[in-house]
Amino acid sequence: MTENAARSVKWGGRGLNVGIGICAVIAAVGVAFWVMQLNGGLIQTGMRNLNNWGLYIVSFMWFVGLSAGGLIISSVPRVLGIKGFGGISKIAIMTSLACTCCAVAMIIIDLGNPLRIWELVAYSNLSSPLMWDVLVISTYFVLSIVYLVLTIRHENGKASDAALRVVSAICLVVAVLVHTVTAWIIGLQVSHELWNTAVMGPWFVCSALVSGTALVMFACIVLRKLGYLKLQQVNLNNMGKMLGAFCLVDLYFFGCELLTEAFPAAGGMAVVEMLVSGPLAPFFWTQIVLLALCAIVCFVPRLRADGPMIVAAIAAMVAIFCKRVQLIVGGFQVPNIADAFSLTPHSISQASGTVAQAYSELVYFPTTMEFVIFAGVMALGALIFLLGIKLIDLAPNKNSH
Repeated sequence: MTENAARSVKWGGRGLNVGIGICAVIAAVGVAFWVMQLNGGLIQTGMRNLNNWGLYIVSFMWFVGLSAGGLIISSVPRVLGIKGFGGISKIAIMTSLACTCCAVAMIIIDLGNPLRIWELVAYSNLSSPLMWDVLVISTYFVLSIVYLVLTIRHENGKASDAALRVVSAICLVVAVLVHTVTAWIIGLQVSHELWNTAVMGPWFVCSALVSGTALVMFACIVLRKLGYLKLQQVNLNNMGKMLGAFCLVDLYFFGCELLTEAFPAAGGMAVVEMLVSGPLAPFFWTQIVLLALCAIVCFVPRLRADGPMIVAAIAAMVAIFCKRVQLIVGGFQVPNIADAFSLTPHSISQASGTVAQAYSELVYFPTTMEFVIFAGVMALGALIFLLGIKLIDLAPNKNSH
């Protein structure tokens, strides 16, 4: 048994088993609520004809970002032949795999019936961005597994540098494509005011880098504090500086989009008002404040300690989740067709008032069932990651750098 494997076995004792058990229980509760949803239908959720996407699609896009960002920061150093972040590649790939599983789970849940996966394949429309996303995510998931296996073999002296570099380059390209294609699903929807913009693809990739880097940094700091990783502070500091830069770029893209929408000739003040002072304002200002907070912590040397960096990483992930809420819910918040439906419980969740009243507040809010299922999927991702820590030697060795 190698030194790293021995340390993994020693570290993965009772505490790790308890964590695995807790995650398994929460995931099982989520599955039970999903079965209830399958029996009663999607009418049990807060989604309606007016807003046919909700927490499940918000979570899907968030998990894809967490996944793609982690794989990008692990593959870029190898592709470019530059110094990495202290051998964190296997940890980053494992977080990517866990989040990809969560993203796939959210899509299956949102379909309302898992048998529709077969219909999606059997009657696929290759001109649809949705089908592009299915294909690229499937490819991405397989490549992530191959990348993890090849990385482990390389560190054990069983794979060449050239092979690992080629696979890293392929993974990097596919990781960028995953988020670009996901952005196109909503960016090509011309009927929704907030969505139809060419900046959506780069914006999604930038958000993925923010949330994915934050997740990897969070995992590395926690694992180092628990004794699993021996990671130098300079590596975490460099990762933090990169995260801060990603936060500023993400804010820049948001500013560009808001300016374009608010310019008098564009006539899109409804979108800006909705975000800045309307129903989605809490999510908008939470995102802005948390990204700014994360950037400050990452750029101020005296703040780059474990505690503040953990807070900064969590703030970045929550900020990007708020951004996903604004994009998905905001796309339904501005009316695009006048008087297109009658007010019934099947068309809108609050059907007691007028159409104007329906749009004056949030057109969608998750039900308890959706929150529990989302928590179950989160627990599934944590369970997969913890099992990876327990069963696979993810700690870096002398060949990891």
